[in-house]
Amino acid sequence: MNIAKMMIPASLTVTLTETATVKEGMALMRERGFTAIPVLNAAGQYLGSVTEGDFLRHVMEVGTLDPEIHSCFQVGSIYRRDFCPPLGIDAPLEQVIDTALRQNFIPIVDGRNALCGIVTRRAVIAELAQLVCHT
Repeated sequence: MNIAKMMIPASLTVTLTETATVKEGMALMRERGFTAIPVLNAAGQYLGSVTEGDFLRHVMEVGTLDPEIHSCFQVGSIYRRDFCPPLGIDAPLEQVIDTALRQNFIPIVDGRNALCGIVTRRAVIAELAQLVCHT
């Protein structure tokens, strides 16, 4: 299986940097309608993902919905390193399928842990359907 063929490239993937404000992150998530967004460092390396639950926990801890208060906090303080673990660009089909069963999207990284893009569960199912229909 060619991961690159299924992947949404990093340049088209919605991401946040660890230095983005929580206010910016909440606005981006609301605008795009995602439930999780990959978090990168300044070098473009994948760190983890931030979820709507992470934002909700943050709001509850801070105790306010005032957006200006949330501009004082960075996404790097609330994202989870263990949410949506990445796979390497050369991961085998079995590993991609297994991971897609547990995650809505799979961050794909290179040898430097730089984000190459993401593979969605939908893309994995479509690729498997193509394989089945052509056999």
